Amino acid sequence: MEGFGKFFQRDKTFRPKKKFEPGTMRYQLHKKAQASLNAGLDLKSVVQLPAEEDYNDWIAVHVVDFFNRINLIYGTVCEFCDATTCPTMSGGPKYEYMWCDGVKYKRPTQVPANKYISLLMEWVEEYINNEDIFPINVDVPFPKNFVPVCKKILTRLFRVFVHVYIHHFDKVVDIGAEAHVNTCYKHFYYFVTAYKLVDPRELEPLREMTGRICK
Repeated sequence: MEGFGKFFQRDKTFRPKKKFEPGTMRYQLHKKAQASLNAGLDLKSVVQLPAEEDYNDWIAVHVVDFFNRINLIYGTVCEFCDATTCPTMSGGPKYEYMWCDGVKYKRPTQVPANKYISLLMEWVEEYINNEDIFPINVDVPFPKNFVPVCKKILTRLFRVFVHVYIHHFDKVVDIGAEAHVNTCYKHFYYFVTAYKLVDPRELEPLREMTGRICK
């Protein structure tokens, strides 16, 4: 994962990066997680909760990091993903995702992939910027619905991997990003499976590929 951030052009980021405030405990935890990742350690061990660290803090840091990385990944292929090339948010012929947020889209609605991902990223951003759900101060407790919210966020972010791998991976290979994207996917997969944050049925579209790269 070393050089991951440098590899992707900043102007290709699909949405602005969410940053941790320097000096906060979560920033330190973020740095610790990044150091382990950059050290080239086994990804299965990297996702393990460090001793004496809070479980919810560990989840929060990773949700934000994955949001940033998946933004970067989609940013590299978004110019090839539009209403013409990808009229639905799909993962091959067997899987299609409808958008529903309970507010603007009260019922599951078919939208083009780029629209779905744009709505998804805005939706995630609203959650991670909401201090009632992702508190900034250590003395403010996480709400009871924190983990269920994170499960929903990670489940939907996984769908971006599904779409990119199944419909745009040739472009990822063309720009030489295959190893970086695979590493990010493996990190995500090991994390969500270690803490049971995504239902195994949701992981099914990439099962064969996962079996090859996540050994």
